[in-house]
Formats: sequence, C-alpha cells, structure tokens
Amino acid sequence: MITGSEPLEIKEISKAEQLDGKLSFQQLEDKFMHSVLENDKKIIDSGKLISDVINQGMSSFSPDLMFEQLVKSYTLAKQIYGESMIRLVSGYEPDYVKKNIGIPEFQRELKEKLQEKIQELKDDGFVEKDGSLSEKGIELASLVLYFEELDKIIPKGMIGEKVSKKTFIYGEKENARAYKQGDRYRDIALKKSIKLAIRRGHQDFGEKDLQVNEKQSKGQTYIIYAMDASGSMKGKKIEACKKAGIALAYKAINEKDKVGLIVFGSEVREFVEPTLDFTRLLKEITRIRASKETDLVSTLRKSIELFPNDTITKHLILLTDALPTKGDEPENSTLEEVSAARSMGITISLIGINLDEKGKNLAEKIVEIGEGRLYIVRSLENVDQIVLEDYYSYTA
Repeated sequence: MITGSEPLEIKEISKAEQLDGKLSFQQLEDKFMHSVLENDKKIIDSGKLISDVINQGMSSFSPDLMFEQLVKSYTLAKQIYGESMIRLVSGYEPDYVKKNIGIPEFQRELKEKLQEKIQELKDDGFVEKDGSLSEKGIELASLVLYFEELDKIIPKGMIGEKVSKKTFIYGEKENARAYKQGDRYRDIALKKSIKLAIRRGHQDFGEKDLQVNEKQSKGQTYIIYAMDASGSMKGKKIEACKKAGIALAYKAINEKDKVGLIVFGSEVREFVEPTLDFTRLLKEITRIRASKETDLVSTLRKSIELFPNDTITKHLILLTDALPTKGDEPENSTLEEVSAARSMGITISLIGINLDEKGKNLAEKIVEIGEGRLYIVRSLENVDQIVLEDYYSYTA
C-alpha cells in the first residue's frame, strides 16, 4: 500500500512487451507495485521529466535549445518549459536559475548539466539519439503518473464502491426480505431466518420465517473520458486531467466497466474504444499533448461512433477549459450533436476548468440536453475527485 507520507518509489522499468503481449490491469499491479519498495530518485525524476516534456506540448528534448532560450529570456523560457521541467533538468530551483542566468560561470555550469541530463536519458533508453522520446520513456512516464495518482487517491479514500439498486443473482449480499416462491434456496439467510422465528416465539421453524438475501448488482457501464488537449491546457492543467483519467480508468475497470478515451483539440486526434485494457488507456493518456483550438462537435460525433448500440449505461464525460471555437456556428452545432448523442442513450456531463461566463452558459445547455451534471473547477487539485464523483453518480 502506498501511503501519503511515503515517497513515490520505482526500482526498475522494463518494456511491457516482455510479459507476453499487452499487460492486463492485474499484471501491471503485480509487476510494478513491488518496485516502489526501494527509492530510486533518479528514475522517478526521469519519468517526471518525460511527463513534463509531453505536458508542455513537446515531442522531443533539446538541451542546447533550452539553454539558448533560458539565457535569452528566462521569462519566456519558463512559459515554454514550465518550472518543473527547469528544476528537473537543471537540478536547481527555478528562482535560483532566474537569479544567476546572467553570470557566465553559471551559464557554463548550467549548459553542462543540461547536456549531462539528456545523455543520461539516452543511456537509459528513455530518449532516442535524436532527442525524441522512446517507447520505454513513455512507459516510464505513464508508470510515474499511475503511482503518483494512486498515492493520492487511495490514502484519501477517494476510491469508493458503486452499487446499483437493481437486484441480480450474482450480486453482493444486502438486506434480507421474506422468502417468496421462485427464490433460490442457496440465497436463504439462515441465521436471519432463525432469529426471526425466535423473535416471533414460534415453536416450529416454518416457511413464513424464511428470509432471503437481497442482492445488488454492479451493472456494467460504458464510459468515455473526452479530454480537451487544446493549447490552453498545456502544463499543470493537462497533467491534472491526465491523472483524473487514470483514476477513472483504475476504478471503472476494477469494477469491470469499460472505459474509452477521446483526445480532442482542433479535431479528434486520438481515441480508444471502451475497453478493459487498463495499460492501453494508461499509455494513451500519458501521450496526450496540448495544441490548437477546441472542437466539441467532432468529439460528440466520435463518442456516438464508439459507444455500442446495446441498451446499457452509456456516459460521456467532457473535460475542457473552453467551449467551442471551431466552425461557423460552433455553439449551435455543439447542441445539435448533444441532442443526437442523447437520442442514442448517451448521457453527458461536463467538467469545466475556469470557464468564462459565456462558456458556462453553453455548458449548462449541454448538460441540460445531455441529462448530465455540470462541474465548474476552480482548483486543479480536485479534478480527479470530481471525475470519480461523476462516475459514481451515473453507475449507481
């Protein structure tokens, strides 16, 4: 168990393909949960650095370019790379870099550190010779995100249990009720039946005293997590939303519910059909980069395609910091697609990050038509909790 007071620790990393194809959720747990027992700050920091590179919208890492931009304008460089990346790649606190970046001796030292870091990543196989991120690097970043999120949500008790009220013979024991014809004998609550007969003062134990366990099902749900990856989501926003997606996949797949993914910006860039393959979702979430504008219409159309036509629970969670900017009449087109999705049995909730008044008004219309819920996020710390709350609401 990872506790809130323990440091995130990963001992080693190896390619998932070494375990005979795709890792299942349980295989991932078995292989890597033990690896947090010994601290290896170097590998953890490498994973965080790769994650930062992706979250800042970059596909490769160039120490020479980063050095030039830091020297030319620290303020601009901080916007491009973010404070976390500057700290991880240089080994210095950002304020210290800012204070000393004009000193020639410090510049030489900083350049050496940047070059050493990229060489270290290449030697470990996390970065290719040309500076692009390797598959091994993506996997390391995904595992660091995974363990960081579990380290947060498990100690806080954010992983609950969703149970529906629909009775089902393979469900879990709940309240007892009177026996009626057609009930299975194996469901008889013997102890409760005997206690009831004693309370009634019956000398003989009869059919009227029989109690059976009512059971509750965990009906399967298909849920799609649609995440905005437009340019304004770069950095901490996209990191928080990725971790929320990981929390959702972790919980839902553990409940045998299928989870899909849509990554949208100016168009639908990546998608995963609803699946029980946690590892696939984890790696696809990790790869998400921010770029360009927001197109909700394409996202809604794709969600209709990805959900099956079966009469099951189908729920779409839209997560965005802006409402839509693409098309001649983006608002009207969006509401038309929301209506089409609802007619296909899809409910739609929307999680808005610091939406302006216009965006909030449109969001209210989307969830009204989609018969979902609207959440306005002010603190990135709460995104994962809100996503899980919505999941519990629509699968209970």
